[in-house]
Amino acid sequence: MGATIKHIDVKGVQIPVIFEEQKSLPILNLQLVFENSGYIQDNDKSGLANLSSKLLNEGTKELGATAFAQELEENAISLTTSNGFETFVIELSNLKEQSKKGVELLTSLLKSPNFTQDTLEKLKTLQVGSLKRKENDFDYVSQNLLKSILFKGTALENPSSGSIESISKIQLKDIEQFVSKTINLNNLIIVAGGDFDIKEFEELLNPFLTTLEVGEKNESKEIKFTSKKEEKTLIKDTQQAYIYFGSSFNIDSQDEENYKAKVASFILGGSGFGSRLMEEIRVKRGLAYSAYGSISVNKSHSYFNGYLQTKNESAAEAQKLVSQLVSQFVENGVTQEELTAAKNFLTGSEPLRSETLSQRLNRAFLLYYRGLAQDYSQKELEKIQNLKLEDLNSYIKAHNEINNLTFAIVRK
Repeated sequence: MGATIKHIDVKGVQIPVIFEEQKSLPILNLQLVFENSGYIQDNDKSGLANLSSKLLNEGTKELGATAFAQELEENAISLTTSNGFETFVIELSNLKEQSKKGVELLTSLLKSPNFTQDTLEKLKTLQVGSLKRKENDFDYVSQNLLKSILFKGTALENPSSGSIESISKIQLKDIEQFVSKTINLNNLIIVAGGDFDIKEFEELLNPFLTTLEVGEKNESKEIKFTSKKEEKTLIKDTQQAYIYFGSSFNIDSQDEENYKAKVASFILGGSGFGSRLMEEIRVKRGLAYSAYGSISVNKSHSYFNGYLQTKNESAAEAQKLVSQLVSQFVENGVTQEELTAAKNFLTGSEPLRSETLSQRLNRAFLLYYRGLAQDYSQKELEKIQNLKLEDLNSYIKAHNEINNLTFAIVRK
């Protein structure tokens, strides 16, 4: 088992196809991934990508949302659109026998989406209602407050779902332009698997692909920011304090030493019980039920971030402790015991990360998307197993930018 990567020619464009044949289940799982096309492209219209994906889930103009959904349900077909920060994704899944019907419905959706003013107004009303409810979701508020400080002046400054003000300003023409610019052959990566060989799959999908415009490729963007030691506190009527924190971590997604960041992240705050943050904040001091921190490595940006909740009266102590723990981590590194435990877990749990077809396809896509070889994960595990304590601690000490922690706190 394992995904293969090939390119197919459609209208002179070489479309990458990440494909795995799996005969054990008679299914089709298809993802159309449009790169550099998520809410990184919102620009001054925060929430545009998110609202566009919601509108594509409203069926065709001819059938409308209800009839189109009924057509999907009657044929046991799932067809959904979603967006991330860097990608815009349309996913189709169904039994093999319904594959032709599924692709036909996908084709009709993109030929004539339900782009009507009434549908847009309905979605905007629902989105504004959702955003108003989230005003009392203090994890959501804290997380967005952190992003607004840490990533100020970049595409990451605003939440994917936008704000009440920004959503109210989005017009139908904005969504039509966004979708037209996004959904084209030059932005497309196909990720698929199921009970097909590659030739069958190409024959199934080719009629649909020829209906797409060639379009222009969205250029990739690099999110550049430098964190500072700063904090911002919102006073709300909360039962506890919500503390979110983040800082720069200057690495590239293709950096050959990223396996060291993975181990460091696991030990500092990514492993749950046993991590440095959890051990010191919860186990030893009882300041929080949970405390997490991790290094996030993406194609467009990388950074360190974490969070915890504690009593309102303990907020200042917990914040100070986080800064101390990160500083000590950089200065003193990890212990041999921590490194051994991390090696054992990361290598021992590897089979669990590639059990299912969707897991394997997702991994194959991420490796391709980041420009890494398909055997990267196996080589990474070998590097982790051979990692020496002094090399890891030298790496951690070299990334002292992680000390420039920005805090976003919501408390009473």
